[in-house]
Amino acid sequence: MIRPFYRRNRLFFTLFLGITLLCSPAAHAEHGISLDGDLKYPADFKGFDYTSSKATVGGTLTLHDMGSFDKMNPFTLKGSSPYLLGALVFESLTKQSLDEPFAQYGLIADDILVADDGLSVTFKLRPEATFSDGSPITAEDVAFSLKALRSKEAHPLYQNYWRDVTKIEVVDTHTARFHFSQKNRELPLIVGEMPILSKAFFSKHTFGKTGMSIPLGSGPYVVESVDAGKTITYKRNPDYWGWKIPARRGQFNYERVVIKTFKDPVVALEGFKAGEFDMIYVTNSKQWARDYAGKKFESGQLIKETLPHRNGQGMQGFIFNLRRDKFKDVKVRKALNLAFDFEWSNKKLFYGQYTRSESFFSNSELGATGKPSQAEMALLEPFRERLDPSVFEAVKPLPAAQSPREHRTQLREAMMLLKKAGWRIGKDRKLVNSAGEPFVIDFLLASPAFERVLAPYAANLKRLGITLNYRTVDLSLYQHRVESFDFDMLVHVFGQSQSPGNEQRNMWHSESADVQGSRNMIGLKDPVIDALVNHIIYAKNRQELTTACKALDRVLMSGHYLVPNWHIPYHRISYRNQFERPETVPLYYDPITWLFSWWIKQ
Repeated sequence: MIRPFYRRNRLFFTLFLGITLLCSPAAHAEHGISLDGDLKYPADFKGFDYTSSKATVGGTLTLHDMGSFDKMNPFTLKGSSPYLLGALVFESLTKQSLDEPFAQYGLIADDILVADDGLSVTFKLRPEATFSDGSPITAEDVAFSLKALRSKEAHPLYQNYWRDVTKIEVVDTHTARFHFSQKNRELPLIVGEMPILSKAFFSKHTFGKTGMSIPLGSGPYVVESVDAGKTITYKRNPDYWGWKIPARRGQFNYERVVIKTFKDPVVALEGFKAGEFDMIYVTNSKQWARDYAGKKFESGQLIKETLPHRNGQGMQGFIFNLRRDKFKDVKVRKALNLAFDFEWSNKKLFYGQYTRSESFFSNSELGATGKPSQAEMALLEPFRERLDPSVFEAVKPLPAAQSPREHRTQLREAMMLLKKAGWRIGKDRKLVNSAGEPFVIDFLLASPAFERVLAPYAANLKRLGITLNYRTVDLSLYQHRVESFDFDMLVHVFGQSQSPGNEQRNMWHSESADVQGSRNMIGLKDPVIDALVNHIIYAKNRQELTTACKALDRVLMSGHYLVPNWHIPYHRISYRNQFERPETVPLYYDPITWLFSWWIKQ
């Protein structure tokens, strides 16, 4: 599942959220910054290796999105903006390299200088950088962007991300300096990821009330036309200022990009087969195994392909909303975990394609393994009395029933836990609490594709006397309910980068639990988790970061805050046989990101 807000801007948020990095301590200006001070690409590089000098410009790329849109500002909380608006129309000071886990290069900014004490970073803007109306990008625009994105009108994500920025100094027309409250290894990088807004444009259009006004950005595309809620067309800007800079060469090769919205994923699949759009990123295992077949695939008109990647997989799961009393007892949450039979689902529903996620940092060295190291113990020991004893033991695999008999044993264990938590079987074999209230769960869904997954889970819970109601709602309603935490359970992905940092505060920290629109969907308010999140954010080196992530992983897993789902170590895509692409595949990417280095055959 993909979160609605982040899904609509996932190419932009690949840049914005997918990187949390450590700056070089050097105090001289650089064309980029990286984890260890070493950059793959020199100052005079011509382009990224996963792009091609053979790329040609032309044609129309048509993609799809699920749902609708009712605003043209991708940076505010309320409403839904068109897919890719943040990625194609707006851009940031720096640009991530997709084949280095911890490196960024200048985009709007030409030179980057991190102070020796790590308490400030200075960006020298390219004098040729302009917004699409030809007006220059200045340090005043950078200062305005920080102010707007940290305001109450902006999505709360931004406020958390840049909370340690104390002020921004406009040094001169093309120089901006950010000052920090304390040394934070990733702040220079995440400041560089900040989208730059036009102060002049937003002086005429109130930031939080832009409605459907066509926005002004500095990116490679402009909005050509909009059919509200249905279709948006982006046109390649021939006067884009950045076509010749290394971080943009060989990219954004389509003359137009059209996004069509669909309400139903099954209809979308049929639309793809019928030629309604050109590429689809497949997340449904049943569809991948059974529905991507037929004459068009056999003839080569449509191509089905898997692409390798080295992305950390984070954690997807059925999350519990701890704001609901019925989920506050860890014994209840553990029982609900035991009721899910992943092995049966993987075999019968997923065609054996998935691996169970047993870590909040799946497919990464950051996940906890074995017994805690001495360094991990140093972080965990002060909280021993507050933690489950399992945190200090070797990591154990999740319960895996290899037969119906073994799963029945798990259900018996689950019932014992529920009884210990004060629940009992009442009339009609319904599980009730001490007040006689039945245990009913309302599971919120954004896609009917998950209904087949929840059906057997609901059947297992019914054997425990628990009623699981699930239904798919309109995406706009789904987004509203998620952002206001109006749900019992839902499917959610906690994505992780190669080097986690400030975004962890928005996912797990007590401060974000009551902030509408935050990623703390679970509603966690735990001082132990808060402390470990701070250790991640303020880690001084990779070793400290790894230790803190492993410790946090142990604590999160011990809390049974969700029913872990699954992951897959490759991308599944299908596309019309009309593309050419670079020979080199990036390492850390999503397929839509790399698609903008492809081009249409001439």
